[in-house]
Amino acid sequence: MQQLHHFINGQSQPGDSGRNAPVYNPATGEQSASVSLASAEETRSAIAAASTAFPGWSNTSALKRSRILFRFKALLEKHSDELATLISREHGKVHSDALGEVTRGMEVVEFACGMPHLQKGEHSLNVGTGVDSHSLMQPLGVCAGIAPFNFPAMVPMWMFPIALATGNTFIMKPSEKDPSAPLRMAELLAEAGLPPGVFNVVNGDKEAVDVLLTDERVEAVSFVGSTPIAEYIYSTASAHGKRVQALGGAKNHMVVMPDADLDQAADALMGAAYGSAGERCMAISVAVPIGEQTAERLRDKILERMATLRVGPGEVEGQENDMGPLISRVHADKVIEFIDSGVEQGAELVVDGRDITVPGHENGYFVGATLFDHVRPDMRIYAEEIFGPVLCLVRQESLDEAIALINAHEYGNGTAIFTRDGDAARQYTTRIQVGMVGVNVPIPVPMAFHSFGGWKRSLFGPLHMHGPDGVRFYTRMKAVTTRWPDGLRSEASHFTMPTL
Repeated sequence: MQQLHHFINGQSQPGDSGRNAPVYNPATGEQSASVSLASAEETRSAIAAASTAFPGWSNTSALKRSRILFRFKALLEKHSDELATLISREHGKVHSDALGEVTRGMEVVEFACGMPHLQKGEHSLNVGTGVDSHSLMQPLGVCAGIAPFNFPAMVPMWMFPIALATGNTFIMKPSEKDPSAPLRMAELLAEAGLPPGVFNVVNGDKEAVDVLLTDERVEAVSFVGSTPIAEYIYSTASAHGKRVQALGGAKNHMVVMPDADLDQAADALMGAAYGSAGERCMAISVAVPIGEQTAERLRDKILERMATLRVGPGEVEGQENDMGPLISRVHADKVIEFIDSGVEQGAELVVDGRDITVPGHENGYFVGATLFDHVRPDMRIYAEEIFGPVLCLVRQESLDEAIALINAHEYGNGTAIFTRDGDAARQYTTRIQVGMVGVNVPIPVPMAFHSFGGWKRSLFGPLHMHGPDGVRFYTRMKAVTTRWPDGLRSEASHFTMPTL
């Protein structure tokens, strides 16, 4: 049985807490590894290593820091297939999906490589007679990231590349369900030339997390996960004086107008609802067709495509499947419980994914693609985030009704509208109370040079991830006002309000 350790101060470090967690292959249900769970003391040792490394790293020129990240990106490209295999083995997503995750993470590394420009600050000459002003964007210190299981490579790369490029040191706490990809990236960072202690990986559970949230040496915490945990992260870390960005849950809607290309919309829904078994914070879990005729036609086209959907582990007979298993038996059972509740509350279960069997993988954590129609807003399958391959059709009569429906939901992460009507699209993008909006794009994840984040109970904290907000999050501004001796020759009053 493979034993997965921590990565502290530039090297793999076996855990000494005596606590471990099993890591499973979701496609088979078999344990593939055991991961050490850090004690509070082990977590503090990682913080100490990052704190010791901070003065030297923060005083390293931005250009040298960027060159290390350039080398790291080259290593990511070289080892991308290996990373995707690690992700598939521990998360369950098919290889092409895992490879896409690695690619999207690399885009943030590319963005962070431009930090010498992004961190320049501003300068104004002669704001007053003989007086100049400039600003400095300085690093915070030790920063921490807490990542979810669904994107074990991409979400950490939303965090640490920008933190490192701006001169901070970092502690990554990955999900204990699939920690191998972050551990491998730590090795690649060391190979790229990152000094010991600048990037550390601590595997653990709440014991480790609580240390990161409360230790006075940690200046900032980034988190992606469910809303209840995001609220806890935000409130606890903020109460201890830390800067926090905590991304929570989602219930993403896709409005389909009568004039939409319904084949395009149905194709988009298949990937957006069922890709990665629905375990994406940006997955479309609610389709909102406008008008009965649109609803019936869209439903028929979805059913045509669901009939050919391939569910299983990786490749079968040389053909890659469309959808893999869920992350764990516990989570698969939770998704099945949601499907049960939809039936009990009166939604029409059009396609039932509860009893799927994958030959040769009967113990895997599979739930088949599921489709509900005639779903009402008062139903649990509409109100709550399912995080599984369950798509709900909520029929509405007009765009105004659809906008009101979506704006009333507690989450505001992502949404989309499919239409040929520019005015409808403009109304929707202006009036909808959601942080990320797609027009004929089902999963509107911004590129790395824009920022990612939702509204309402999908985000806690004022700043989004990566892009310009990411640079702002990992730096603090210092304004410097300067006057040199020529301007001090006349006597100045010590008792008047200073003006320029």
